Amino acid sequence: MVFEAMAGGVSASRVTVRPSRDADVGAMLAIYLHHIRHGVDPSQHHGIEAPDAEDIKRRRKNMQKHKLPHLVAELDGEIVGYAYAVPFRKRPAYRYVVKHSIYVHHAYLHCGIGRMLLPALIDSCAASGYRQIIGYIDGSNRASLQLHESFGFRQVGHLPSIGFKFGQWTDSVMVQRSLGLGATTPPDVFP
Repeated sequence: MVFEAMAGGVSASRVTVRPSRDADVGAMLAIYLHHIRHGVDPSQHHGIEAPDAEDIKRRRKNMQKHKLPHLVAELDGEIVGYAYAVPFRKRPAYRYVVKHSIYVHHAYLHCGIGRMLLPALIDSCAASGYRQIIGYIDGSNRASLQLHESFGFRQVGHLPSIGFKFGQWTDSVMVQRSLGLGATTPPDVFP
């Protein structure tokens, strides 16, 4: 794994953020499984079987069918991160709100991959007509909280001790930001 270090980051000119493809699923699954096994993220599956490649392929296609982004960051042909958005809730009143997730390969944490994925995800969700984007972040993940704050997210909730992983309770911080016109005007109707 070779990457060009630039002040704690990866040269943006060497990273491509693009829609994911079926061929990316293996790399995305490996990134996800690493975070499940080694990360402390309360949104992870506590005691639940991890998805397999076919499950991720199905989810990807379902997201694309609903105009929801599923993106990867590629560095010199290697998938080093991915991000996606899903409906916040299934009820019609919430159809303009998405919840997002970002996963970065453990060897590229704090190298700027999230900083490249997040604005692409925000822009894609806004272009699809969504008005709000929400995220849940582990309370101890200062880097992710700062990243989100730098892109206009604000903390809207704190859920103490809701996850238990690796022998410790974890907090979850809920963040939110408006997309496009946000709540300033009624939304256009879309499926």
